[in-house]
Amino acid sequence: MKILVTGATGRVGSRLVPRLLQRGYSVGVLVRQPSQAQALKDQGAEMIEGDLLQPDSLSHAVLNRDAVIHLGAFFRGATPEETQAVNVAGTLALARSAVQAGVSRFLFASTNLVYGPGQSRLFQEEDPPNPAAPYPRAKAAAEHALMELHRDHGLGVQILRLAFVYGEGDPHLAEGLQWFRHWNHTQRIHLVHHTDVAQAVILAMEAKNSEGQIYNVADGEPVTAAEIMKIHHEPIDETAKDRPLDWSWLQLVDTTKIRDRFGFSPLYPALRDAVEAGVL
Repeated sequence: MKILVTGATGRVGSRLVPRLLQRGYSVGVLVRQPSQAQALKDQGAEMIEGDLLQPDSLSHAVLNRDAVIHLGAFFRGATPEETQAVNVAGTLALARSAVQAGVSRFLFASTNLVYGPGQSRLFQEEDPPNPAAPYPRAKAAAEHALMELHRDHGLGVQILRLAFVYGEGDPHLAEGLQWFRHWNHTQRIHLVHHTDVAQAVILAMEAKNSEGQIYNVADGEPVTAAEIMKIHHEPIDETAKDRPLDWSWLQLVDTTKIRDRFGFSPLYPALRDAVEAGVL
């Protein structure tokens, strides 16, 4: 199988691409500056120069590909306009190029943040998005447009709504302390380890008759702020127990669909499992 991966030098992509190569896939990576992806080239990935903001550069990138894994996104330090341009317009340009080239699979990495503020039960894929910030709003808009392309033009899209990704040296969890240390220490957040993101991507890509679907991807159980703080040797303020829950971060999700349809089973069902295995 010949695959194109966008966002290959990012935190998810740089950990996913080596796994795809080890599995025997032919992997091309879309990069603006090939020198930034030298490590992936050394492992066997093909460098394909292009830019999501330059639609004319995308046609050759998707040519003769069986699947596109679209991880490319812009949110850290982006203005609302930049967020929209890359995450919506860039995504649609890539998807349209994939349709024209006859690519059969288009996997889109979205986020559980599209659900918006938390609720009393786990979010399911059928729940309407209610995003509260520019990045998840852009992701929700891209999801909607991709599903329209699926209905109207046969785009073989699968959408993976990823929880808070961590592990394998990714500083994401430590960066989150800027929020976690101000939470009620019992507040929970749903995580997913890089190993299990890769598992979900590969299962979705290899599954038959799974197009036009959305799947939540997360650990087997959420984790409390207290547990994250403990792992990072952070003290818990004595007033933490009296703080209100921050509903804007309570996107706890139901993963029944991806488990039942693909057999997804997290290798690290909880944060403590990753800690014990030494894969933070």
